[in-house]
Amino acid sequence: MKVLVIGAGNMGLTYAEGMARSTFLSRRKLLVFDVSPDKIIQLKEMEMFDVYEKLEDALPGADVIFLAVKPYHSEELFEKMRPLMNKEQIAVSLMAGVTIGTIQKGLGINKVVRAMPNLPAQVGKGVTSYTESKDVSRVELLMIRNLLDTTGESIHVENQKFIDASTGISGSGPAYVFYFMNSMLEAALKMGFSEHDSRVLVSQTFEGAVELFNQNDLSPTLWMDRVASKGGTTRAALDSMDDNNVKELIKEAAYAAFDRAVELGEES
Repeated sequence: MKVLVIGAGNMGLTYAEGMARSTFLSRRKLLVFDVSPDKIIQLKEMEMFDVYEKLEDALPGADVIFLAVKPYHSEELFEKMRPLMNKEQIAVSLMAGVTIGTIQKGLGINKVVRAMPNLPAQVGKGVTSYTESKDVSRVELLMIRNLLDTTGESIHVENQKFIDASTGISGSGPAYVFYFMNSMLEAALKMGFSEHDSRVLVSQTFEGAVELFNQNDLSPTLWMDRVASKGGTTRAALDSMDDNNVKELIKEAAYAAFDRAVELGEES
């Protein structure tokens, strides 16, 4: 099996590196294509995969093709790819909002897996939701899942609605966490902590809280109750968030990302 990654930006390169380091592919079976001369130089210096500068040299021999370009580049890319594709190839899309039907029509193939990764894949802690067209067999889907799992964990979802929904939760989710972290960092600095101490206080607090959550079956609400005592400091903070409707605002933000993913699909 030969795998081609088209687009060596943040996500494409993350998957290329994850697959290259796994036991599923040897160096000669992982192909990477990019149009940027600077990126080509960077890729060749890494010596982890076969690097291609011409699509016609890379595409025909690939069994699985990861599409890791920006959604607005998809139409132009599909026009170049279509004459080089064959019906047995499987396209795995990492592009937000581009539907399976659009990819099938654009590439002239039937086997398509649509996936929604997230940024923590760069450190092997990613989560990728995925779903497939009916033409992808169980064996082929298992193979794709193994490839996706090289950057963390994957979740199979029933249909594309959940791909758009996972965009609002896990795909865009790291940005929500960074937003919250940034607010806490600013508060720590305002309280007089140094930048270094502020970073340690915030990062270790997040890491520790996530670890507690992962190692136990308690819900976030129960954990909040364990930390917050009546009339105490934590309860004052939580009450302030409730008074300012923070929970509903976070939900609205997630739905805004979800709705935008649906809009992108309709536009494509």
